[in-house]
Amino acid sequence: MMNDFVFQNRTKIYFGKDQLTHLGEEAAAFGKKVLLVYGGGSIKRIGLYDKVVDVLTKAGLTVSELGGVEPNPRHTTVNKGVKICREEGIDVILAVGGGSTIDASKVMAATVAAPTDDCWDLVIKKVESPRALPLMTVLTIAATGSEMNAGAVISNVDTKDKLPYFSPAVQPAVSFLDPTNTFSVPAYQTASGSVDIMAHVFDMVYFSRQPRMDMLYRVQDEVLKTIVTFAPIALKEPDNYEARANLMWASTWALNGFLAGGVSQMTSCHRMEHELSAVYDITHGHGLAILIPRWLKYVMNDDNAWQIKRLGTNVFGIDASLSDREGAEKAIEALSDFFFKTLGLDSRLSDLGIDDKHFRDMAENACKQLGGTLHGFIDLTPDDIVKIYEMCL
Repeated sequence: MMNDFVFQNRTKIYFGKDQLTHLGEEAAAFGKKVLLVYGGGSIKRIGLYDKVVDVLTKAGLTVSELGGVEPNPRHTTVNKGVKICREEGIDVILAVGGGSTIDASKVMAATVAAPTDDCWDLVIKKVESPRALPLMTVLTIAATGSEMNAGAVISNVDTKDKLPYFSPAVQPAVSFLDPTNTFSVPAYQTASGSVDIMAHVFDMVYFSRQPRMDMLYRVQDEVLKTIVTFAPIALKEPDNYEARANLMWASTWALNGFLAGGVSQMTSCHRMEHELSAVYDITHGHGLAILIPRWLKYVMNDDNAWQIKRLGTNVFGIDASLSDREGAEKAIEALSDFFFKTLGLDSRLSDLGIDDKHFRDMAENACKQLGGTLHGFIDLTPDDIVKIYEMCL
């Protein structure tokens, strides 16, 4: 039997081209002072910054700013935002950008309400914050799903750690999803983001030993097929609205809790990749693309080959009459071809200038807070993780 579960998602979504007109009224419901948080400045190049500020000021709101959030958001940047919020009496945080900007804003919002000046105290559970400032988002890339969930990932450059943070208090209250804001996303980020979407499905629910509802398994297949169909179109036609809209909505639903439906497990590939991007500051989705096919090959056995074969049959159209082992091998091959040939991502860690120098430390660190083992599709020890890293060189 499948597990019992509770599903509730309180984020209000405005989806489409002209929804930003509602931004002012939604922000004003929380107060008069807004902290606008963004990344490296792309929102200014595409005109989104001016549009957002214009809507907010016309609604009578005072806008403060924190720009420069990193692709792997740093705890020091989050702490800068906390200082601004406290000094200026911010009522609501507005994150305009991708998952990194939204993640940083989530932890910022929680830290403002916590008895500490350092967000890392929350991340490592030294202190807790049951409350948070209200958070709104304007999404600019399809990837993490952070616009409709209660999770975040923050990096500490001092300790070389990259860790998750979860709290219902940081779930965005309102998110604006306009596919046209993703037209300017570079091909590399589009490809990496598409992998991240698929990885959320794989890591959270698709590859699991736990019982699951077949209806949700079927929906997972369709989300994966959506990425396989529309990511190549977005790469060839960056301003194809249908492709961008499908990627954006698939990204949101891949990690808003709906697909989990009672499955709860450690995310093995994400844990392994967080070590890579913590130490080498690489793009998260690209690291996942390199890891996932090797991980699948490493963990495949007679008991789980049928699940890997299912990916090949239902998502990539591989012959269902093949044996489970043959079908699983073909599925891994098809997934690799999609990541490295269709999406055009480099296929090896060595292509990114990474060698085996830190593999043992990274593997130990991935398991450090989890009792020494990653429990998931197949349990992984540090020795297993080192072997998977080595397969990726």
